[in-house]
Amino acid sequence: HDEVVHGKGPMIDKMSGDRWQQFATLRTLYGFMLGHPGKKLTFMGGEFGQSREWNHDRSLDWHLLSEPLHDGLRRYVQTLNTLLREERALHETDYDTAGFRWIDCNDNENSIVSLVRTARDPRDFVVMVFNFTPVVRQDYRIGVPAPGYYAERLNSDSAAFGGSDVGNGGGVSSESVPAHGFAHSLRLTLPPLGCLMLKVP
Repeated sequence: HDEVVHGKGPMIDKMSGDRWQQFATLRTLYGFMLGHPGKKLTFMGGEFGQSREWNHDRSLDWHLLSEPLHDGLRRYVQTLNTLLREERALHETDYDTAGFRWIDCNDNENSIVSLVRTARDPRDFVVMVFNFTPVVRQDYRIGVPAPGYYAERLNSDSAAFGGSDVGNGGGVSSESVPAHGFAHSLRLTLPPLGCLMLKVP
């Protein structure tokens, strides 16, 4: 609690799981933050998973970037920042209820949530799915607002970020199978402790 109040950073060493799971969880958490409306905030060192509390008398632990998981997290946060700038759906409607919709926030048995973010132009949207367990989910179906090929704009489990490269081969085509109040749906492979962002190009 003290670390949250005083804003001393993520303290990744205190997260549950082994080292790989700790970094995967942090990547998914940052993806979840990106997916929600509102401005984003990270604290010094959080962008590369500094484990030591921030201290104004010392430099950040930049030497950690020589370790693949830390450098992968840095690249991931850089990618999130790029997507936040490029995808209008992630920033144009921050304060408009029309810009956010849950697809499914009730799958507590699988610990999976999914949502849609929409720009001012309702045809411009992204779909985000979060798997908060270390289990790969095969053939997981979510409803989507429109038919088409949904490219993976983001996969937090990419090997480039320190993940295991579980995903959908770059994208997946929708099916005319109703789900979650939509006429079309996607059948996805969800990476463990992973975040996906999908968009019709």
